[in-house]
Amino acid sequence: MRIAIFGAGAVGCYLGGRLAAAGGSVLLIGRARIGTEIAQGLTVTDYRGGRAQVGALPFAEGPEAAHEADLVLVCVKSAASAEAAQALRPCLAPDAVVVSFQNGLRNAQTLAEGLGRPVLPGMVGFNVAAQGEGRFHQGTQGDLHVARDPRLPAALFARAGLALRQHGDMPAVLRAKLMLNLNNAINALSGVPLQAELSQRDYRRCLALAQEEWLTLTARAGQPLARLTPLPASMLPRVLRLPDSLFRRLAGGMLRIDPLARSSMADDLALGRQTEIDWINGEVVRLAESLGRDAPVNRRLMGLIRAGRRIWPASALLTELSAARRPA
Repeated sequence: MRIAIFGAGAVGCYLGGRLAAAGGSVLLIGRARIGTEIAQGLTVTDYRGGRAQVGALPFAEGPEAAHEADLVLVCVKSAASAEAAQALRPCLAPDAVVVSFQNGLRNAQTLAEGLGRPVLPGMVGFNVAAQGEGRFHQGTQGDLHVARDPRLPAALFARAGLALRQHGDMPAVLRAKLMLNLNNAINALSGVPLQAELSQRDYRRCLALAQEEWLTLTARAGQPLARLTPLPASMLPRVLRLPDSLFRRLAGGMLRIDPLARSSMADDLALGRQTEIDWINGEVVRLAESLGRDAPVNRRLMGLIRAGRRIWPASALLTELSAARRPA
């Protein structure tokens, strides 16, 4: 199977490197600077000590390179989904399988509308950091999730060390992932790596506030969440509020993160790039509005991210978000 990865950033290059190391035929499509960086090959590593190296992979800047692909993995940021669909539409083979491996809830739908063909919704359940010089590092645990389809090369993904979990109800999976991704904004505002942030109770309490809004709204809308963690989603806010010592004892798995890993939103905010705040916390606000309600915590997080980079100590951020919940 010929695989094209459209959007060869950190996630795209990591997936491509893993699949190529397992014997897959992989083509990367991305910006020229990425092509230059990986011209001598890729090195992909993970927080468990795993490591694989591959020589230079076929690389292209234009979507027309995807015309022979049997499987196309779209890994662009959410803001670029509509543009990606328009670029790819005239270039894909009629029977090519397209998968959206992006954050948020609506990217597969946006791609499908632009491409005029079905797109399988997917989700990357781990963090990837670009470390420069063709090195890409998986900093957190997690699997790949995708809508069930017999055409997917599950055996190749397994050989690559990328567990491909297929589901009949991907919207529930995406809603559960979005709940976890509500931490992206908090991590960006904290100015510290994920492990250090989640080790501080007040930052976790901030996340609990944001997650509780999502849980309340999805329950009211009759939209269930899949179980992606050892604990059911409904219990996560309670666990996040535990004192640090008890949290480490009962939920230590949440801290098994590379000490340098940060959310992609933290990287985008630091570099002045457009973030995915509208496709993550914005989904909470939109659901609230559709139900005639409000989501003040997530609305405030959106405002803080849009205001630009500022480091918020844990206690200050908790005070800010707690105040947002109180009526004016």
